[in-house]
Amino acid sequence: MRIVVKIGTSTLTHPSGHLHIRRVETLCKIMSDIKNAGHEVILVSSGAIGMGVGKLGMRQKPADIPSKQAAAAVGQCELMYTYDKLFGEYHHTVAQLLITKDDTVNEKRRGNFINTLNRLLELGTLPIINENDTIATDEIVIGDNDTLGAIVAQSVRADLLILLSDIDGLYTADPHKDANAVLLQQVDKIDESILSLAGVSSTTLGTGGMVTKLHAAEICLDCGCEMVIANGNRPENLYDILDGKAVGTRFGRKTV
Repeated sequence: MRIVVKIGTSTLTHPSGHLHIRRVETLCKIMSDIKNAGHEVILVSSGAIGMGVGKLGMRQKPADIPSKQAAAAVGQCELMYTYDKLFGEYHHTVAQLLITKDDTVNEKRRGNFINTLNRLLELGTLPIINENDTIATDEIVIGDNDTLGAIVAQSVRADLLILLSDIDGLYTADPHKDANAVLLQQVDKIDESILSLAGVSSTTLGTGGMVTKLHAAEICLDCGCEMVIANGNRPENLYDILDGKAVGTRFGRKTV
């Protein structure tokens, strides 16, 4: 299988913005094992701004673009150093791709991006993709890595997109506010009733929320790619998802 895994900032870091070392080490170990099993793995990783905020000692995520870009420049170095070190321990070579919206909508640049990504997979690498927050402006920003993950999955005809976040999946109501909220294990189409369940981001360092995840699901369903929203706090969920077990919310194929 060709699998795209998107990891959100809340999964990668503590609320302080500093790296959640134990969790990231476990995630890299499991993804390495999945790759060893013969699957192609692409990682779409958030966390550059969040880690930059932590490393620069900022009290909170900045609101102005120059400060966000500065935090991203610092954090991206830390992020890739960490991935290179951890995946290297399991003899996997990583490759970094930083893209902007132009690279996904301009026909020539999109073609270059897809060709490069496919070649990296042919060479056996583990590509790690993030939006180029150090140069992105309002005009060229993708906006969130849930959408980026879906665009990547669509571009390389992936079989499965897994969105790891700080929530178990799509609920009938906000589980933080409603004790009667029920997790939806299977969604076959995105309609108004499903869209009405979306809330807002629950973290201060991330940019996504359920709205962006449902938009990603629309992209995936349109191109025949399955998608799963699952809690990244338990990295072992990746194994269960690949086994087709009922973990999180699956968009597409029925669970077993």
